[in-house]
Amino acid sequence: MELETFVHHLHFDTEKVAPPDWQVDWEDAPLPYKLYRGLPEIPLSADVPLTLKRREAKAEPSLQELGHFLWYVYGLTQYAQSALIEDNKEKAAVRYAQLLRRFVPSGGALYPNEIYVYVKLEDAPMGIYHYDAAHHRLLLLREGNYDSYLSRSLGNSCDLSDCFCTVFVSTLFWKNFYKYNNFSYRLQGLDAGVLIGQSLEVANTMGVSSRVCYQFLDRSINHLLGLSSQDESVYAVIPLSVNPSNISVDDDYNRGEIVSDTELCREVPLLEHASYNRSKRVIDYPMLRKFNEASMFETTESFVKIKKDSSVKLSLDSEMLLLPFAERFSYDLASVCRERRSPDMDFMIGEVSQTQLSTLLNETFSLPYQNDLDDRHGNDETRVSLYGSFYNVEGVPNGAYAYDKSAHALRRITQGDFREFLQYGLTMPNVNLFQVPLCLHVVGDKEHLKKELGYRGYRIQQMEAGILVQRLLLVTCALGMGGHPLLGFDANQCDELYGIDSKGKTSLIQIPVGPYRPRAWLKGRLLS
Repeated sequence: MELETFVHHLHFDTEKVAPPDWQVDWEDAPLPYKLYRGLPEIPLSADVPLTLKRREAKAEPSLQELGHFLWYVYGLTQYAQSALIEDNKEKAAVRYAQLLRRFVPSGGALYPNEIYVYVKLEDAPMGIYHYDAAHHRLLLLREGNYDSYLSRSLGNSCDLSDCFCTVFVSTLFWKNFYKYNNFSYRLQGLDAGVLIGQSLEVANTMGVSSRVCYQFLDRSINHLLGLSSQDESVYAVIPLSVNPSNISVDDDYNRGEIVSDTELCREVPLLEHASYNRSKRVIDYPMLRKFNEASMFETTESFVKIKKDSSVKLSLDSEMLLLPFAERFSYDLASVCRERRSPDMDFMIGEVSQTQLSTLLNETFSLPYQNDLDDRHGNDETRVSLYGSFYNVEGVPNGAYAYDKSAHALRRITQGDFREFLQYGLTMPNVNLFQVPLCLHVVGDKEHLKKELGYRGYRIQQMEAGILVQRLLLVTCALGMGGHPLLGFDANQCDELYGIDSKGKTSLIQIPVGPYRPRAWLKGRLLS
């Protein structure tokens, strides 16, 4: 299958991305976390605070703070058990699913991403570590100072000399391919984006500056971490600093030498560490490997800046409904993380106030987000935006709208109640949209930034959508509602509703939002 066809199927013909006879081998499922064997370990404090406070500005970062950061970003936080009824022709059977949850949502709770960190702290040896979420500890992969190596891998676009930690978000392909087959590629980008979004939230709450780097030499980064690009690959690099000025942006990538991954890989020896994933039979995934290889940058000459004209444009001739401006909305991130959940069938219809809607939309776009795609001053126009179908919202006629971030207003596309229309567009009707007042869609470029970034643009767009989704879910929870990210929807149908297909845009993910009832299930917090 050609990559162009593959991308099209991922969004518009999802039933074609997996074999028609595909069956999930539940008994041979991999672990939801990666385990290394025989590596030096540094235990992280299990005394995790129940609330996150802003650190003292002049204090040196500590290993304890890093441990709190990692736990709130990607630690195991909850054990849950639910009963699944499997009804076949012979008899109905009950299968109990045991899930280890984290604060971030993930397709099927499979968590295909892993976190690695380059640590420079006084109370830990300098080097590259894997965050072992199963045991809340760091495992030393490679000791030493790699500032120069990493800076050149990033095209010298970021000053790492004073960063106390650099976070690497990778994707371990088999962790959700075993269930979703080739459709897992779309999930992996979104899951990585949600994880990045949580990293930005926690860093901002703790008073740590961060920057997301999407452009780097993949093979040199994977080589440094000891990853086989056939099995696992880094999707994003996030430097962290206690000094905002040290996360600098270089607008001229091509200034100075052009670096290649081959040159860098010669500088450090190959790592060979043993890891365990539990599966006895790992099925090949040639399309994922092909797409990943086509997305890689081999030299820093490929690095670019994205111009503003690639962002989502809104029609200025449509009816505009100004939303009320409210004071900045603040919430306790730790508390919201503990309370957030995806309600699916537990939604119940209720009126949403115009103030709630205004706060939700405004705050979703308010998180500081430095990255290596925008120019030095940032990009006022986001590359992804929000559209929505609203029902029973105070002061807002039922209908489909686009959110105009610059004007903080809704631009009406068409009027009416579209809950039935959207319900019939679900490929897996696990949400009753008749009980949902807000059905939001993250919208982006239909070409997935291919012109600027090649096939790498696809995964970057999915990650930026994921960042927005995570912020949206946290604010939704803080407002006393729930949100449920969905990929099982008809994108063609939604694009028709919003009239965006002819504009080269498409719906990337659907998030029903609204009040919900509590669910009866067995769950327990994993917190000392």
